[in-house]
Amino acid sequence: MEENKAPSVPYVYLFDDGTVKNSFPVRVVSSCNLNIYTFPFDIQKCSLTFNSYIYYALEIRVLLGRDTEITTELSKEVMTTMGEWELLDITAQKVVNNDESGLYVDMLAFYIRVRRRATMYVVNLLLPSCFLITLDLLSFLLPPQSTDRASFKMTLILGYTVFLLIMNDLLPVTGNTIPLINVFFSLCLALMVGSLLETIIITNLLSNSSDFSPVPRWIRVLVLNFLSCLVCMPRKTEKPKGMQATYDTLKIKIKQIQATINKRHQCFPKKEKRKNDVVAKLESDEDPSGTGGSAEEDEALQELRSLSHVLRAIRSEVEEKQKGTQSSEEWIQVGFIIDRLLFGLYIVFISVSFITIIIVWVKSYSQ
Repeated sequence: MEENKAPSVPYVYLFDDGTVKNSFPVRVVSSCNLNIYTFPFDIQKCSLTFNSYIYYALEIRVLLGRDTEITTELSKEVMTTMGEWELLDITAQKVVNNDESGLYVDMLAFYIRVRRRATMYVVNLLLPSCFLITLDLLSFLLPPQSTDRASFKMTLILGYTVFLLIMNDLLPVTGNTIPLINVFFSLCLALMVGSLLETIIITNLLSNSSDFSPVPRWIRVLVLNFLSCLVCMPRKTEKPKGMQATYDTLKIKIKQIQATINKRHQCFPKKEKRKNDVVAKLESDEDPSGTGGSAEEDEALQELRSLSHVLRAIRSEVEEKQKGTQSSEEWIQVGFIIDRLLFGLYIVFISVSFITIIIVWVKSYSQ
């Protein structure tokens, strides 16, 4: 408490019944402990205790001169400033002492309740923060493979950090607890940083998923089976239509060529067995075109065999490509599921924050 700097009044009031009234102004500068947990919607209760330091209660009694309701109304009228704090009420309580000897100090305590005006803090702190976090939420609508999404989130983080540095002077620095609004700002910044890291991971998955090893079993169970159902993105089990059609066509062609080769293998030896060597020689001498026909058929058979080998090689290549494509699609789906999960967490956080702010604000004005 500072020294009383109020002007002195050298007059007293003397009444005919012997009552002496000494009314002199006192300028009191006091302090009280602040509970700033619900800042800027906090209501503080401060106490002022008046007593005599020299005389006992046997000699001086400290009594309340008027009703506390009248005191509250008069105090609101004579208040010269209506700034950050708003006076709610003033109550008084007589400190009771059961000592009948009167050898104690008589005390009277006043309890003053004031409420902080939260409009300035809502406009300067909460609304800009909510706007920035909403913009970060809407950035999830940008395509994940685009680099503009990461740069946009980095710009938001930089702007939010500058905003907190500028508005740091408006936050309270004294109190017994950490304000809830500081926790809100920290969570907003943590979500922004987390969304940027998630965007970097998804961009890496979409760009380099073909070079990754197959998805581990625990990621497949946790993300593709459990989290996919949680975020309403069921796992895709069907194969790509274009790749599957190519694979089926190759299988049919290979079977057809293999059947043709087997048929020729079965037909040519039977014809050769039915002819003896003499007849074969005579036929070869009389009709040279027969040998040419067999040579052409053998050449066609060799072409079919070589074509079968080529198609088998293409089939194995398609199978390897299909396995790599399936692994790549699983990694891409893991990235999209994580993106949807963080988007849902954003929506839950913003909804809970808005509801909490409105409830605390309404509750503070209802008291």
